[in-house]
Amino acid sequence: MQPDFLILFLLLFLIWLTWWMFLRKKPIEQEAFPDKWRAILQDKVRYYRNLSDDEKERFEQAVLHFFDDVQITGVKLELNDTDRLLVAASAVIPLFGFPGWRYHNLNEVLLYEGTFNEDYQTEGKERNILGMVGTGAMQRMMILSRKALHAGFVNRGSKTNVGIHEFVHLLDKADGATDGIPEILVDQPFVIPWLKEIHEEIRDIKTRRSDINPYGATNEAEFFSVASEYFFNQPHLFEKNHPELHELMEEVFRQDLG
Repeated sequence: MQPDFLILFLLLFLIWLTWWMFLRKKPIEQEAFPDKWRAILQDKVRYYRNLSDDEKERFEQAVLHFFDDVQITGVKLELNDTDRLLVAASAVIPLFGFPGWRYHNLNEVLLYEGTFNEDYQTEGKERNILGMVGTGAMQRMMILSRKALHAGFVNRGSKTNVGIHEFVHLLDKADGATDGIPEILVDQPFVIPWLKEIHEEIRDIKTRRSDINPYGATNEAEFFSVASEYFFNQPHLFEKNHPELHELMEEVFRQDLG
């Protein structure tokens, strides 16, 4: 290599290195969150209303990141800002205790107007499904009923929230098994007491000694999602009626909703 060429090469390398280091140190600018979206969250999402100003800003940025990562599509219906924001809020709430985490196992959320069946059909028999995480050809997709999605946020006394339910399933599924043990959230030493509490609560549901949705007794995975709906929608009532489970779920989600 000629000396002059070597000097030019080193000079160009130093210029590139300086530029690269500048970009690394340059703070990431937060995206602007529209005021009209903020007003919708304030009106519709109690969880958001209860956050501090700094936490609200972090919540808003998480919503924007979700919009960057996941497409939200209406099936035979036109979506509005509220529809999209309620989907995003459903996604952000369970992960809010893990800043920076995102859903890498989801590409698209489909919104149907009402219920559907296991074949994703909105007509015919057995149309009793409000939400589900897709499998097979629908892998990396989620399907939600728009009516049920809104109902989970509108009814302030409700213990159910189909959006949160399905996103908790997605977190549970992230380790490869939908089994009620979200290994990406739960440390290994925590698994045994977690399962013990789940089985005790399922037994109480079956003997009608629990106010948790009976659907939670189907299996460990459904219990985790059903209990999570209750935990996030009615945290004070959940703590009063299920103090031990409430304490465990605060550990799982790394959130104190008191």
